[in-house]
Amino acid sequence: MNDSELNRRDFERLAMAALGGMLAGAAPALAADDKDDEKDKNKNPLLVEPHVCRGLNTCKAKGKDKKNACAGQGTCHTAEKHTCHAENACKGQGGCGDHPGENACKGKGECGVPLSAGAWKKARKRFEELMKKEGKEVGPAPKKK
Repeated sequence: MNDSELNRRDFERLAMAALGGMLAGAAPALAADDKDDEKDKNKNPLLVEPHVCRGLNTCKAKGKDKKNACAGQGTCHTAEKHTCHAENACKGQGGCGDHPGENACKGKGECGVPLSAGAWKKARKRFEELMKKEGKEVGPAPKKK
């Protein structure tokens, strides 16, 4: 088709075909993102970022300063800091109780973030168990500042 034969209707058809092709190409990428989101929803909150205290990061450079060499070596929390019961912003961001860092949703956490020493010990032990179960290595925990 040469330029002089292209009319308004032909242009609209070509434009719609191009748009349809772009949407069809984007669908698999969106589906992959949905699968990743669904996989994270089913994971224990201790294995998903953000994390509630030092030594609970899931991967290299996932600590607050992004300088940690591997999982479990971040020096600080990346979850939003809060000081009291039920002030957590999201799932997995509650502080203490029986399962620190494993609360089900916003406002369902116990104490604050960063964790107290006792809550941190519980969370770190559970974090190491979960990471081992997933076959992932965890570095030694950083010392408390």
